[in-house]
Amino acid sequence: MKTDLAGIRQEYTKGGLRESDLPEDPLLLFSKWLQEAIDAKVDEPTAVIVGTVSREGQPSTRTVLLKDLHDGKFIFYTNYESRKGRQLADNPHVSLSFVWHQLERQVHVEGIANKVPASESDQYFKTRPYKSRIGSRISPQSQPINNRMQLMRAFVKEAARWIGKEVERPEQWGGFAVTPHRIEFWQGRPNRLHDRFLFTLQTDGTWKRERLAP
Repeated sequence: MKTDLAGIRQEYTKGGLRESDLPEDPLLLFSKWLQEAIDAKVDEPTAVIVGTVSREGQPSTRTVLLKDLHDGKFIFYTNYESRKGRQLADNPHVSLSFVWHQLERQVHVEGIANKVPASESDQYFKTRPYKSRIGSRISPQSQPINNRMQLMRAFVKEAARWIGKEVERPEQWGGFAVTPHRIEFWQGRPNRLHDRFLFTLQTDGTWKRERLAP
């Protein structure tokens, strides 16, 4: 490469994270940071990198959008027959990473993923744009296809089926709710002396808080 990758670096100067400002519940801090990312109009503030592991122990990651946060759970939606859906069926341990470059912040979550009730998936599916609902019905997510035209033809055919009717959620599509047991907050600081705080869920339901070396 012509570019010197080793020479690309940036000094982080936009903020700090003091232990005295941390709440007992890390979900409160996450909600605050997420809202600040939304208010700052960062690129894709709800984007989250989802990490799963196959039954053979092979890790994989992809980016989805966080669609809800309630009862202490992070919720996203996907095709249950996709690669991540199949891996979560075999191994529900999952990681989530939120990266807000413009704010020099990251949040890393580890937890257990379970399918949300079908009624909740139905409710969210109805709020999706019409074309997204059609796309969810025809896409064999993560499976090989011959070409893009295959998708386009399937889309047109499926859309014709639902003219004048409410598009139904396909059974293979729905939500996962991630119950966290480890949440780390990272705030960039000058001289690479970043602020890192780890919250670990205890057996009594409280969270243990520790500062980590950068």
